[in-house]
Amino acid sequence: MTRQIHRRNAAVQVWTAYLDNRAKRHRDSRFLVHGVRPITQALAHDWPLETLLYRLGDPGLSAWAREILETSAVPAVGLAPELMADLGEKTGGPPELVAVAEYADADLTGCEIGEPGEAPVVVVFDRPNSPGNLGTVIRSADAFGASAVVVAGHGADQYDPRCVRASTGSLFSVPVFRVPGPAEVLQFRDRQVARGVPTRIVGTDENGERAIFDEDLIDATILVVGNETSGMSAAWLAACDRTVTIPMGGSASSLGAPSAAAVALYEISRQRRTFAR
Repeated sequence: MTRQIHRRNAAVQVWTAYLDNRAKRHRDSRFLVHGVRPITQALAHDWPLETLLYRLGDPGLSAWAREILETSAVPAVGLAPELMADLGEKTGGPPELVAVAEYADADLTGCEIGEPGEAPVVVVFDRPNSPGNLGTVIRSADAFGASAVVVAGHGADQYDPRCVRASTGSLFSVPVFRVPGPAEVLQFRDRQVARGVPTRIVGTDENGERAIFDEDLIDATILVVGNETSGMSAAWLAACDRTVTIPMGGSASSLGAPSAAAVALYEISRQRRTFAR
C-alpha cells in the first residue's frame, strides 16, 4: 500500500517550493520532473529519483503511468488531484505523475572527456537568461551528439522545471556542468590537449572572424554560445581560439542563442559526416 496525501502538509509544501525556489532546490539538491518523455528518460538513464508522485481519484491513470508505478523501485506517494495541480504547470489539469529527482554530482574540475583519436564536442552557454533556452540548448547538444554542456556564470538553473521540460529529457543523458567563467574551461581544454585530444575553443559571434562553414570543426571542439541579450562576454571572447559567424539573409539582425547553438552543432555534425578524416 503506497502512502497517500489528501491535504497540504509539510512534504507537499517542500515539493511545491521546488517549482520556483532555486535556493530551496539547491539546499535540498532536489528538483521536479514533469512529462512523459522526461520521466521516462530519467528512469532509462538510471537517474536517482527519490519519489514518484501520482494523482489519486478520477480520471484513472494512463497505461504509461501505471506501468511506471508498477515496474519502478522508486517509492510512490499518491496525492489528491488539487495537490497534484499545485505541482503541475500553470496551464492544463493536474499531472498524473511527477518525479522528485536528486541533483547529479557533476564537476568539471579534473574531468576528462573522450580518448585520443576521438573528437568530442562540448557546448558552453555563457550566462543563459532563460531556463527554457538552456533546456533547448541541452536538447540540441544531445541531438547532435555533444558530450557535455557547460553553463558559465550566474545563469539559468538546469534543474528549473522549465529547463527540464524544454530539454525533453536530454538533461538526463548529457552531463551538465557549471563553472564561474572561462578559467575552468581553459583548464579543461589544456587537460584534453595534454591527453592527446587536440581541442579548440570556438565561439559564435555576429562579428566572428569567418563564416562557420569555412571553419574546420572536425577536431575536438568547445563551442561557446553567448548570452541571449549581450552575446559572449569579453572574457569569453578572449578565451576563444576562433570566433565564427552564422551568415543570414532577411531582416533579422541575429539568431537567438538556442537557434545559433543548433545551427552550429548541425554544422559540426555535417562536417564530420562529410569530411571525416
